[in-house]
Amino acid sequence: MDDEEWVLVQRSTEKDRWNPSLMEDINGESSKPLKVTFSGPAKHWTDAIPIGNGRLGAMIWGGVALETLQLNEDTLWTGIPGDYTNPNAPAALSEVRKLVDNGQYAEATTAAEKLSGNQSDVYRLLGDIKLEFDDSHLKYDEKTYKRELDLDTATARVKYSVADIEYTREHFASNRNQVIVTKISASKQGSVSFTVSLDSKTSHHSYVEGENQIIMEASCPGNRYAQKLNENDSPQGIQFTSILDLQVSEARGVVRVLEDSKLRVEGSDWAVLLLVSSSSFDGPFTKPVDSKKNPTSASLSALKSIGSLSYIDIYAHHLDDYQSLFHRVSLQLSKSSKSVSGNASLTRKELVPFQSDISFKGSEDDKVSTAERVKAFQTDEDPSLVELLFQYGRYLLISCSRPGTQVANLQGIWNKDLTPPWDGAQHLNINLQMNYWPALSCNLKECQEPLFEYISSLSISGSKTAKVNYEAKGWVAHQVSDLWAKTSPDAGQALWALWPMGGAWLCTHLWEHYTYTKDRDFLREKAYPLLEGCTSFLLDWLIEGPGGYLETNPSTSPEHMFIAPDGKPASVSYSSTMDMSIIKEVFSAIVSAAKILGRNKDELVQKVLEALPRLLPTKIARDGSVMEWAQDFQDPEVRHRHVSHLFGLFPGHTITVEKTPDLCKAAANTLNKRGEDGPGWSTMWKAALWARLHNSEHAYRMVKHLFVLVDPENEGNYEGGLYSNLFTAHPPFQIDANFGFPAAIAEMLVQSTAEDLYLLPALPQDKWANGCVKGLKARGKLTVNICWKEGDLREVGLWSNEQNSFKRLHYRGITVKANLSLGRAYTFNRLLKCIKTQPLPSAAS
Repeated sequence: MDDEEWVLVQRSTEKDRWNPSLMEDINGESSKPLKVTFSGPAKHWTDAIPIGNGRLGAMIWGGVALETLQLNEDTLWTGIPGDYTNPNAPAALSEVRKLVDNGQYAEATTAAEKLSGNQSDVYRLLGDIKLEFDDSHLKYDEKTYKRELDLDTATARVKYSVADIEYTREHFASNRNQVIVTKISASKQGSVSFTVSLDSKTSHHSYVEGENQIIMEASCPGNRYAQKLNENDSPQGIQFTSILDLQVSEARGVVRVLEDSKLRVEGSDWAVLLLVSSSSFDGPFTKPVDSKKNPTSASLSALKSIGSLSYIDIYAHHLDDYQSLFHRVSLQLSKSSKSVSGNASLTRKELVPFQSDISFKGSEDDKVSTAERVKAFQTDEDPSLVELLFQYGRYLLISCSRPGTQVANLQGIWNKDLTPPWDGAQHLNINLQMNYWPALSCNLKECQEPLFEYISSLSISGSKTAKVNYEAKGWVAHQVSDLWAKTSPDAGQALWALWPMGGAWLCTHLWEHYTYTKDRDFLREKAYPLLEGCTSFLLDWLIEGPGGYLETNPSTSPEHMFIAPDGKPASVSYSSTMDMSIIKEVFSAIVSAAKILGRNKDELVQKVLEALPRLLPTKIARDGSVMEWAQDFQDPEVRHRHVSHLFGLFPGHTITVEKTPDLCKAAANTLNKRGEDGPGWSTMWKAALWARLHNSEHAYRMVKHLFVLVDPENEGNYEGGLYSNLFTAHPPFQIDANFGFPAAIAEMLVQSTAEDLYLLPALPQDKWANGCVKGLKARGKLTVNICWKEGDLREVGLWSNEQNSFKRLHYRGITVKANLSLGRAYTFNRLLKCIKTQPLPSAAS
């Protein structure tokens, strides 16, 4: 456990195969470290530091005399598997359709509530690790206090001094070893003393086992309304167990049991806490009462599996696992006239210091908290803060969505409440999708795996919903879901509940995964069967409409009302632009997929080919904006947060600068009409939309718009913004914009289709005059690296993972055609002068 030991970590990635000569000439100032820093302990939950291993999460408050690690586990939900069907829905559907056909939209909106179902279940918290230190810690020197999250190592650290003793705490969540780890140490031997306990807001039993373990056993309610029901009326919910294992230095240090549920450490050199947790959740279709999983046995096994590992071993495993993902992409931006040096941020140290003192060493900039930097952004527009938030989004995705975990919910995995805002549930009309926008372009494709498993579960529930509710084949999912793969409409108004396009939107992620990875096995075995089921439903959902078109009826534009021709407010009509855009995207995907898999002649594909030209085209309204509904209804809320009718521009592909210039102009008018205000996710969607329009000025305006520091005590006064820990605000906290941000930045720097690569399509040249990005992904198994200086592209490095792929490279109206070979790196220097491509030897050595 020697603090002087070093951990050797492998970090070679595809981006490292390209070393631009431009970077050798850069003489500006170094980028700031990738750290989120704080000047004091957390006062609010959104001041705390999030760590996670995909399944387990913790929020580190950084208190001195009393420290709290608030814990989460991604399977802790209320409820049991549900029946997501409504046998009365077909009759209600017929009624609603007749009202829509008669133009009685307000009446249809009211009648559509008969199609609604039950509320989703609720994401719960796990509990807290509480650390109580001696009263002497109340007298700590506030000037010595430091708290930080190091994104490079996914490690949270707290440091402060009491008299002449310096205390350090380090926290990380290991994916490989499935454990949350805390180490507490001091500069003077025998100075570590504290009391530790496990607690929870949920009903639980906590006790000490042996001499160094605390076990907490608890359960989630089997019904979201359990508090209002008699215990006998609520079914058994998910059971869970957490075990805290305590280790202290062998030379000195004593552990005592207090009150049968706490452990007291006295006079140790250091202490290491290991937290493992397991639940009885055995998939969305198994009732907790029928689960064969024993969470206590599973937790004990998890501890046993790491029993022979030292703290350094676990930390080395953590770094190797995390950095193999995080180090794939680097970003450096500068607005100065001389570009900044790339060596500091683009070439990470091969030796990671284990010693805490070294970890905390830094420049004077480290004394400025991240919150202060956010406050100053509207004035100084510090590009390094953009770098930080970009990488923070990638960090959070790695930390809350990994193979084998649950899908990232509305708060990722972090939650402090028994009933969080909007139940912490998966919302399928933008929020869940945005969670995974950066996975492909920002080189984290593995983090998408929980999404694909979730879609598979939705397809099973959704096939029953489609059959019973709509008498349709295939499968469907609506606006809100949960751990149990709920697919029926939510409870409440049709305004939000009646939206059967959630599953279809998710299916576009399956096709996008293929376009980036070219993984035929994935396409054949996972994506195509799900696309088939989704397409079958959509074909049945489409009905004959006027003018020979196929229409969706009923139809809504998510969460947005209109004024019907009779002057009444309504939300239900037919063939909303978003409906049509999503259906076109899914139909296009299955046709392309069928061609690749040799299934062009399948009956389903032939039906799609017949249906495609009969889908209502996207239309332009009288005021020059994109029509949101099939008719040019009056919009009572032109600044509405959703921009659903622009789906075809982003994340879809039916509106493009080259092929549909008139629609692009209308899309720009729509964005101007909607305005810049809105929750964080809306801001980031608008940034990506402006980027797709190649409008760097407006894309940057939306980026800048997010950098407003939200006061958690008065968050109702804000729209969007950032908390001090860089969580994004609706408000309250929703994690989607944290993921939308890196996706939007990637769109500003690189865009791609199967044949085309657009370089710096929306670069704000006056704001980020100089920069380098390495490791972004483009469609066609391509890794993209770019350097630019004074706003002009200087060097491009491409690494192809596909045999003989063809790309057209676009930059400021100039196109260069390139044939790329498997496993070879290419540089395209002086693209403006159309210099020929020069292949470089493979960088495998």
